[in-house]
Amino acid sequence: MEGIIKEENSLPSQPKWRKVAYGGMQPGYSDNYTDESFLEGMVMNANVVKRDMLKVMQDSISISQYICIVALVVCVWSYTLGSTVSETTLLLLDSCLLGLGFVVLILTAKRLSLHLLLHYLLNIAFFISGLYILAPIYYTLTRSISSDSIWALTVLLLLVHLFLHDYSGSIIRPPGALTNPTLTSNISLNASIVASVLIASRLPSRLHVFAVMLFSLQIFLFAPLVTYCVKKYSFGLHLWFSSGLMVVALGLVSTLHTLLFGLLLGLLVFVTFVCPYWLIRIQEYKFEINGPWDEAKLCFDVTE
Repeated sequence: MEGIIKEENSLPSQPKWRKVAYGGMQPGYSDNYTDESFLEGMVMNANVVKRDMLKVMQDSISISQYICIVALVVCVWSYTLGSTVSETTLLLLDSCLLGLGFVVLILTAKRLSLHLLLHYLLNIAFFISGLYILAPIYYTLTRSISSDSIWALTVLLLLVHLFLHDYSGSIIRPPGALTNPTLTSNISLNASIVASVLIASRLPSRLHVFAVMLFSLQIFLFAPLVTYCVKKYSFGLHLWFSSGLMVVALGLVSTLHTLLFGLLLGLLVFVTFVCPYWLIRIQEYKFEINGPWDEAKLCFDVTE
């Protein structure tokens, strides 16, 4: 009897279960075993951001603003194709927009040296010269393609541009800053440029082509920079500018077609009011669980 008791005491005891990060089975336990201490470190909704309805609506103004900018470009295209706007008027509009953009940039930019301003002017001079040289090519580029295909492809490219455009302004290059554009932003910009070329190829003269291409590229290339500078300078000015832009866009679109006016108005209401309301409501169903079993986050301390 004493031998049996000594034999039982000599058997190795079961090791205590431990939380193992990436790891395998522990001796004496199954691979899905957990004890009562497993859920002690559980945290629910630790990284969920509580959003305010008014703040979300204010953030959505940037999206509505750019939709109105694209709508204004479409209005100018339609007026030019219908010979309502002449090439002289359009060139005058291009000059006014270019000068107004530089004034806004100078007044709102915090770091804008004379050297940087001259650098911008030189680049724009090369840009306008190259565009004028390429205007005859754009004029005859799509002569063999039917107009119906051109309109359908233009609408599709504009939708791609709006869908992939970076509305946060994270890839905007303000004076003195360097950022790398993302793949989606590059696709969005290229889609707008191709749409401009398609529309320009349906115009009656080379001067029309040059004027429309210059107007379109000013809007698609420089308008995001100007609106970004205005927003950074004063958020109140950004709201007033966006509101005025919406009124002008709705007024011009209403002269084209009543259905287009209704679509634009519905889209602005949907983006500005309905989408923020949905975002606030779905936050109630946000369910995030964090704990010590989550994947490790590596932090590198780089010291010189």
